[in-house]
Amino acid sequence: MRRDEIELLAPAGSYEGFEAAIGAGADAVYVGGAAFGARAYAKNFGEEELLRAIDTAHIHGKKLYLTVNTLLKNRELSEQLYEYLLPYYKAGLDAVIVQDMGVFRTVRELFPGMHIHASTQMTVTGPEGMKFLEEQGASRVVTARELSLEEIRRMHETSPIEIESFIHGALCYSYSGQCLMSSILGGRSGNRGRCAQPCRLPYQIVLCGERKTAGQQKRNPGKGKKEVCPLSLKDISTIEILPQILDAGVTSLKIEGRMKQPGYTAGVTSVYRKYLDLLFEEGAENYRVSERDRQYLLDLFNRGGSCTGYYQMQNGPSMMAFTNEKKTGDITPVLIKKKEKLQGTLILFPGSPVILDVSCRGIHGSASVGEVQYAQNQPLTEERVRSQMEKLGNTEYEWESLEIQMDESIFIPMKILNEARRQALEALEEEILKTYRREEVKQEKDIELCAQQYNSGKKQKNLPIYVSCEEKETALALYKSEGIQGMYLNADAMEACLDEGVDRGIEMYLSLPHIMRDGMPKELETRIQEWLDRGMHGFLVRNLETFAILSKAGLADKCVLDHNMYTWNNEAVKFWEEQKIMRNTVPFELNEGEIRHRDNRNSEMIIYGYLPLMLSAQCVHKNVYGCNHKEEWVTLKDRYDKEFTAKCVCDPWKMENTNTHIPCYNIIYNSIPYGLLKEKPQIDKLGISSLRLAFTIEKPQDAVKIYEEFRNVYQKGENPPKREYTKGHFKRGAE
Repeated sequence: MRRDEIELLAPAGSYEGFEAAIGAGADAVYVGGAAFGARAYAKNFGEEELLRAIDTAHIHGKKLYLTVNTLLKNRELSEQLYEYLLPYYKAGLDAVIVQDMGVFRTVRELFPGMHIHASTQMTVTGPEGMKFLEEQGASRVVTARELSLEEIRRMHETSPIEIESFIHGALCYSYSGQCLMSSILGGRSGNRGRCAQPCRLPYQIVLCGERKTAGQQKRNPGKGKKEVCPLSLKDISTIEILPQILDAGVTSLKIEGRMKQPGYTAGVTSVYRKYLDLLFEEGAENYRVSERDRQYLLDLFNRGGSCTGYYQMQNGPSMMAFTNEKKTGDITPVLIKKKEKLQGTLILFPGSPVILDVSCRGIHGSASVGEVQYAQNQPLTEERVRSQMEKLGNTEYEWESLEIQMDESIFIPMKILNEARRQALEALEEEILKTYRREEVKQEKDIELCAQQYNSGKKQKNLPIYVSCEEKETALALYKSEGIQGMYLNADAMEACLDEGVDRGIEMYLSLPHIMRDGMPKELETRIQEWLDRGMHGFLVRNLETFAILSKAGLADKCVLDHNMYTWNNEAVKFWEEQKIMRNTVPFELNEGEIRHRDNRNSEMIIYGYLPLMLSAQCVHKNVYGCNHKEEWVTLKDRYDKEFTAKCVCDPWKMENTNTHIPCYNIIYNSIPYGLLKEKPQIDKLGISSLRLAFTIEKPQDAVKIYEEFRNVYQKGENPPKREYTKGHFKRGAE
């Protein structure tokens, strides 16, 4: 790659942070505005500051990106988004970073010409998902942080759009966009930029239901420590492997840290600027990082050291901090304000105006002010004129050269020289910025506020009930039950239950992995075609990569999107309808009122299940007890004595001969199940098309009993039995 194709992208949580990033050598800066950013607790930018930052970035030949990477509710999308983005669009904002496909669709249609970057919150894990986003109009994809260099290389080879990847800063324990832990436990949603970081807290660990103290486990990092934080990762530092990251096809090198101070931004950015420049000057074969610079990065901030992230390893204890102790060294980075080199010519001759021409990067601005007079007493000296003209103050410029052409016997008031300088710089900035300005766009698109015309409010009786089963034994216990409209099953259960299920009139759907990486096994592709021929109805899709693969095969109309393929607003619902999906699933973080104002005509709603709080590439079992390649589970007990099951998914495809190198993952479930057993009257009025019970960690006989209880209430009209369930966000909603 050429040097001008590579971008060093720095964070800024405030205007001071923005100036620090530009001064330290960033090619682009990403910031959050007053709304819709995934760091709601950063200082962030007001409108005036953000407009100023856009112009300042462009004066320096840099770029500025705005985070709009949260999930939006209908009213926010219809009443706020357009007015919020319009002034920044007109000013020349370079791109928005987006998670919500409803926001994506809206920005694409209302703000033509502005680049859309697919946020890491979209959990893009493979080449087909990236290609899909390219086809939708994305100009860049921010990869999931869990990807290896080889996976990124395959994405780069598949699609020509830009790849942005994190190179330094904090790592989320969960795949970004796939975490509900802060939201469900405390009401502060990571999908709304308000994460409370429960992953940084201590937990007591129990293996497979058998309580074992930390000291009994040879791999347990808690031995000899007061606190064990099994979900707390070290920060990443990839300064050592920059050549490999660029070689994989990454074009934008992203530093995390909008919550950090300007000094941190300046320090980290300056080190990566130094080594990026050295890499292009001296070549990869001569690339070396000094011990001093390694230590400097650690001294800026670290949690138990640092790691190179997932680029070279799948997971493991060496990536874990096992503590929430934050460390800094005794250093104070210097904040530099970047100045553009200015060339100028000042002409001062009696009887003529003061003429000043200034140029920056070949762009000119000029001013003609007042009138130069003959000196009656003491004439101005060139030294005095130069001293006055060099007062550039808090502007973005410094003189590289100033040629002064003047008569020896002249006088001109200093305020006229100041006015000439001011006007010339304003003219220069106008010339620089006019290429970035955009014409105002009219909001002709009809953004639907609510969907009450669809959700009539009339009671719907006997909504069809579907069940999903994560375990084969649960599926075998359930699939002969009466009243089941359809079943979502993994591959092993599908093979066992398909034919009889079809004979019984049950719609049979293949549940595909929560996280898809490395493509679909060839043997499964063959089986899928056989199962479709035998009557399989469709697929439960949980990630973008899976949908893109199925859509490419002409199977989009057989796809049911799970709850984590977020459709918070009607624009997102429309986006997926345009992709010809079968139906979507109501997200967990909307409350009853918000669901009522959503278009639910083609939506399924989960009314029972242990909510998945996190999907992680890390494995609690492996990191604490070692890996045995068995799909066991570990319990995490918090300070309130609540117990959360961390389930090992060693075989995401549920096929006997799956290669062990296929990336595994953990699912961490809530301590008590979510259940809307008593809420049938409200749910009947939501206008949804079907219901689902999601069985995950229950014993098979318990799953059968729970199904019967919900069926008796929802289809037979019986009174609900007493059960301890959380209502999730059905009543309160996410902040």
